[in-house]
Amino acid sequence: MDAVFDSSTLILLAKIDTLRMVTEDVHAFIPARVRTECLAKETFDAAMIASMIAEKKITVERAGPDAAVRKLARDFRIERGEAEALWLARKQHFVLAVDDGPTIKACRILGQPFVTAVHFLIQMRNAGRLNAEAAMVKFEMLGRFGRYGERIVEDAARRIREGTR
Repeated sequence: MDAVFDSSTLILLAKIDTLRMVTEDVHAFIPARVRTECLAKETFDAAMIASMIAEKKITVERAGPDAAVRKLARDFRIERGEAEALWLARKQHFVLAVDDGPTIKACRILGQPFVTAVHFLIQMRNAGRLNAEAAMVKFEMLGRFGRYGERIVEDAARRIREGTR
């Protein structure tokens, strides 16, 4: 699968130490603005992302015309990095990996396929790459860093425990 990542999902996956595992199965692309956002602070997740860019596990692509990106940001009230990622995903016909609420709403309106960090975690559990215990530990970490509604948390926890899609 090819996916364009927003900074929110990239950082969340790095924080729970699953980004490398995800990029073994997914060709990861990011726009330049997302790279800038992810590397702005000197943190563990920034160092991991920088390393993976250097190793070419994450490809940095140029986003579209500035006017088109600004229009997406304005129309959907999303930040510039999210707008660049959304534009790039639509242009390339890739799925968008995003955990930002307003950008998820924009995806739904536009019919843009998207996944979240929770989706990747469930997928790794279902593929047997993580056992239930390890997946639940990572999911609990994800819950501390991410902002997920109660219904999403309950459903994801059940799916991870049971190993169901």
